[in-house]
Amino acid sequence: QVQLVESGGGLMQAGGSLRLSCAASGRTISGDSMGWFRQAPGKEREFVAAINWSGGITVYEDSVKGRFTISRDNAKNTVYLQMNLLKYEDTAVYYCALRPRWLGETLMRIAAHYDYWGQGTQVTVSS
Repeated sequence: QVQLVESGGGLMQAGGSLRLSCAASGRTISGDSMGWFRQAPGKEREFVAAINWSGGITVYEDSVKGRFTISRDNAKNTVYLQMNLLKYEDTAVYYCALRPRWLGETLMRIAAHYDYWGQGTQVTVSS
């Protein structure tokens, strides 16, 4: 069993930056793929980014490409989401999730393929 805890959310003005962290406990996640998703009020949960076990493969949703960077530190059992040039439409609860095996860039975008989820951290961007 693995537990995922997100942190780093908060209130930021448009154009600012935040770094989200997802700390895992219970077992090492060094062999697992990880993803970030977000859910805005009244909307469905949507894919943001994913990373394979080594960090050598990353994939992003088009609207965050070039602004967000997913990374990981396997020694710290932690995954990060660096968010730059934040926009009002980035406002959402952000969740990290774990998928034991990389399924490819297309399938890693689908929430149902992830086995474990954190509780989420709120990101609010003021315009």
